[in-house]
Amino acid sequence: MVQRGRTPGDTTQTELSWLQGARFEILPTRNVEELVRQHLPLDRVITITASPAKGLEATMALTERLATAGYVVVPHLAARMIRDRAELAELVDRLVGSGVTRIFVPAGDADPVGDYVDALGLLRDLGMLGAPFDQVGITGYPESHPSIHDDVTIQAMWDKRVHATHIVSNLTFDPAVVRAWLERLRARGVTTPVLLGVPGPAERAKLLTMATKIGVGESTRFLTKNKGLFARLATPGGFTGDRFIRDCAATQTPPGLVQGLHVFTFNQIAETEAWRSRLLNAVRG
Repeated sequence: MVQRGRTPGDTTQTELSWLQGARFEILPTRNVEELVRQHLPLDRVITITASPAKGLEATMALTERLATAGYVVVPHLAARMIRDRAELAELVDRLVGSGVTRIFVPAGDADPVGDYVDALGLLRDLGMLGAPFDQVGITGYPESHPSIHDDVTIQAMWDKRVHATHIVSNLTFDPAVVRAWLERLRARGVTTPVLLGVPGPAERAKLLTMATKIGVGESTRFLTKNKGLFARLATPGGFTGDRFIRDCAATQTPPGLVQGLHVFTFNQIAETEAWRSRLLNAVRG
């Protein structure tokens, strides 16, 4: 049902905007660079997760190669994987030298290797280093975090709002959950724009193969902690976010709270881009 005060035309324009600018999250596995180069145009924004199993260097090296190739790349700088401000400064120099202007800063699930126990400390140090990036994303949790109380996650977004340009929401499949979460954010005075996290098409066999590589990225770890979500993604025939995107576009309260899509590809690059193109053409009519 379309929300009162909104028209189907409003919803269509929202979906078009979201799909046209959708950014893709990838995991730094061995063959993912070839898949990106083969299937994605240079104007597709690509985010690269940080893996405790592979180390931050895998994220950095892939970021540098794709940025050099002309892609807009958003590396995940997981705070707990970085020792101190000196190492952070080295990472910043490498990224700036490669032309990277956007980053995403989660805390990360790994045990801290140094000074940073959360994302806020790293964000503050980025400020001390001259705020070198135009866009800085932080994490949001429409669904309850497996180990952090909802009130704490909301407070964390409030604390980080002065350092961040946008919030990336983690996975959920319920537009009502998204709507309630957005309303709660605004009630607490958090006005930071949101990118809505959605899954791309997830075919059972390939998704299960990716799940055997636990440790390669925030999105895969999230699935292991939320088995109900994993089950829905891995149903026969796969899952796509077509209806979810449409319903979220139709029920924003008020409109404009969500400003784009962050698509979890699970490295199904070709399938995700084909799905995005098909849905975009369907919305255009």
